[in-house]
Amino acid sequence: MRIVLVGASGFFGGYLLRTLTSEQHHCVVLTRAAVRRSRIDMLPGVELVQANVYDVDELAEQFAGADAVVSMAGILNESGRGGQGFHRVHVELVESIIAACRQAGVLRLLHLSALHAGQGKSHYLKSKGEAETLLRVADDLNISIFQPSVIFGQGDQFFNRFARMLSLMPVMPLACPNARLQPVFAEDVATVMAASLEDPMTWGKSYQLAGPQSFTLKELVEWTANNMGQSRRIIGLPGPLSASMALLMGLVPGKPFSWDNFLSLKTDNTSNQNGFAYFGIDPRAIELVVPYYLTGSTHQHRLQNLRRQPRR
Repeated sequence: MRIVLVGASGFFGGYLLRTLTSEQHHCVVLTRAAVRRSRIDMLPGVELVQANVYDVDELAEQFAGADAVVSMAGILNESGRGGQGFHRVHVELVESIIAACRQAGVLRLLHLSALHAGQGKSHYLKSKGEAETLLRVADDLNISIFQPSVIFGQGDQFFNRFARMLSLMPVMPLACPNARLQPVFAEDVATVMAASLEDPMTWGKSYQLAGPQSFTLKELVEWTANNMGQSRRIIGLPGPLSASMALLMGLVPGKPFSWDNFLSLKTDNTSNQNGFAYFGIDPRAIELVVPYYLTGSTHQHRLQNLRRQPRR
């Protein structure tokens, strides 16, 4: 299949591209800055094309002749504060992709959303929900929506970010320590999306994708420290102090933690309606994957695998 992907130049995009190309699909990745994404073009079966993804006519030109389109552009923070940045990437871009699919005659569309899109008060979740609404009413297209919890894997901005912070801070104040998450492995999400491509039973369906176990944010940060062999004190901040931290960190360049992140964490990122079952996939646990790339050592994995073996 010839597959055109919008928003595949990030961390998860690498996993999806490797999965698709391993199944002999030809992938065209659209980006606004091809020079900065040249490493993607080095993957066999991947073509990198510079394009204005907000221009419907230009999108339609790139979609022409494609068997499927993958919409996966997303941001965790915006440059401003009013939600316009989230709306542009999560809603306006999806509108353009839908229009371009119709114009180019491409019927198959996969969309990467987020768990509990449309819930809560954050611009991130609300804009993700608006995009899903647009997709669900586009019933002339064969659309599948995937709603993962926080995605982890090599190069992620979750475990890796906390690992960097822990390496510098013997004591870490942590906002929203009781927020619950159910991290899901990037490769498992990519496998599901690839498996759905030619399955008409997935048309018009949404799939919540979460890992096998839920944790509080504090538990995940403590687990990260332990896997790095670091003794760290994690201090969970109560609600008012968490809010203050969000306001303060939102002023820091790069917004390591913003007010919108704070609002997103008010909605638990967990699910008991796991879409992996339809695809016959058992999602992998964090302890089977994260220590490989967090510490660069397999010693911990060998110990864990030995502990799992039945005793005689």
